[in-house]
Amino acid sequence: MGEIIFTGLLGLLIGSFLNVVIHRVPLGESLVSPGSSCPGCGVAIAPYDNVPVVSWLVLRGRCRSCSAGISGRYPLVELLTAVTFAAVVAVLGFDRGLALELPFAAVLIAVAAIDLDHRIVPNKILLPSAVWGLAAGIAVWPDFMPEALIAGTGAFVFLLVAALAYPAGMGMGDVKLAGVMGLYLGLDVIPALAVAFVAGSAVGLAILARHGRDARKRGVPFAPFLALGGLVGLLAGDELISLYIDNFLS
Repeated sequence: MGEIIFTGLLGLLIGSFLNVVIHRVPLGESLVSPGSSCPGCGVAIAPYDNVPVVSWLVLRGRCRSCSAGISGRYPLVELLTAVTFAAVVAVLGFDRGLALELPFAAVLIAVAAIDLDHRIVPNKILLPSAVWGLAAGIAVWPDFMPEALIAGTGAFVFLLVAALAYPAGMGMGDVKLAGVMGLYLGLDVIPALAVAFVAGSAVGLAILARHGRDARKRGVPFAPFLALGGLVGLLAGDELISLYIDNFLS
């Protein structure tokens, strides 16, 4: 239990950093400087006002200096990262695999939020993620790497075909994200992609039912669904594959 709590607290801190990534990377700004400041009055945020979740609650979602509203997305990202990190340890254990599992989960959260805001999946996140997946994979699970490379290539090609067939539904950022997912998940990327397409289709049908012909004008970013599938694949991919084999192939 202590390991789960520790990793959850780490998730709060990483979630605070992810908020910086989500805001600054699409704008091409540095992640290091300047420090965090209020977007309304520009006053630097003091360390005691930058405690994940707690500061937002104490300040009631407003800047201490100018009382401008602070988006509830900030504590939400922090809490989501904390819960995800704790779930990874609870399900997969506290071992060397965390060197791959936690960064992967953090990347999924960041790209999902950025795609929701800006309809892009930045190469500035995907490329370092792919490099880390290869480097950490070789160091931690060298025997896993052939499977990871095959899965990454297969997922990339699969979504590339889908993107070429339906360019309005997804872009090359989604294609590259699928390739990165394969590097981290191996064969578990198969149920991850299945979950992504089922969830995306369900939301698409709901929008179609609600808005009719106007639904085509309401683009839905696909990276959040890929991120959801990636987390499911990370936490339950092996079980889903076994369940499919036991029920349909045996």
